[in-house]
Amino acid sequence: MAAKIVVTQPVHAEQLQRLRDAGHEVVALDSPHGLSPEELIEHTKDADALLSQLTDKLTADVFANTTLTIVATIATGYDNIDVAAAQKAKTTVTRTPDVLTDATADLAMTLMLSVARQIPESDASTREHGTGPFQLLREPMGIDISGATLGIVGLGRIGEALAHRAHFGFGMKILYTARSQHPAAEDRFGAVRLPLGQLLAQSDVVSLHAPLNDETRHLINRDTLKLMKPNAILINTGRGPLVNEKDLAEALLDNTIAGAGLDVFENEPDVHPDLLAAGTKTVLTPHIGSATAKTRLAMASLAVDNILAVLAGEPPLTPVG
Repeated sequence: MAAKIVVTQPVHAEQLQRLRDAGHEVVALDSPHGLSPEELIEHTKDADALLSQLTDKLTADVFANTTLTIVATIATGYDNIDVAAAQKAKTTVTRTPDVLTDATADLAMTLMLSVARQIPESDASTREHGTGPFQLLREPMGIDISGATLGIVGLGRIGEALAHRAHFGFGMKILYTARSQHPAAEDRFGAVRLPLGQLLAQSDVVSLHAPLNDETRHLINRDTLKLMKPNAILINTGRGPLVNEKDLAEALLDNTIAGAGLDVFENEPDVHPDLLAAGTKTVLTPHIGSATAKTRLAMASLAVDNILAVLAGEPPLTPVG
């Protein structure tokens, strides 16, 4: 049976064609930004499926005023979706985990190295002034990553992939905090599970991979930043609101910690001005953790797989909850 599928933002043309080839009507809104609840209600009143992205705001009002069979989000996180309201409305919600694990772990490692070795500052200096003569005591001096201690907050798929890169590639000692113990990681990487406070105090680099919820919002704040080493680096490729950006900016400017590499932000697409003022102590990227051609295509393909399965009366491949 043909269904109406609304697609909020641009998606690979070949993936939309798969939906059409299955006999469904596809309404591609091609919005340049995430849709508000009001916009979503307007466009999905008579729709059966929604292919959405992480900037679309699917509140309880959306599910109360539509009859969607499935919402397939092209993302691994789903804090922008009121899942409880979806369940009440009997709307299936799916996501795209696993396929972005390697790309995101790669970026976390890249941010770590870029901050530690002050790559953006060195690049800018070279472009403006050239290399200059070699100087033994030349500033800025970098921070050694090889053999350092990495604290991973949230040892899920991406956190574990980062641990693999850091431990086997750079000989880093792995600490982690998680709701449950991870014996496989402990055996494979020698990972040690610690409470958050101890992890922050002992780590040279802290990388955030926890889901966003009421317990983890502003997990990194003025008080927890004070627990970190003065030469420590904070990395966030998880969710922006895990970090209080104003508190982080203060910690960078007063040398509470040495640097930060951030791919996600508290109020995207905006970045706190105080954080921008921290200058070369930060490396900032525009939410590109999964932004490789192969990974983004795999994410879109998996989301389409979920829609086709549910509309055909089959179980979803990667449901939320």
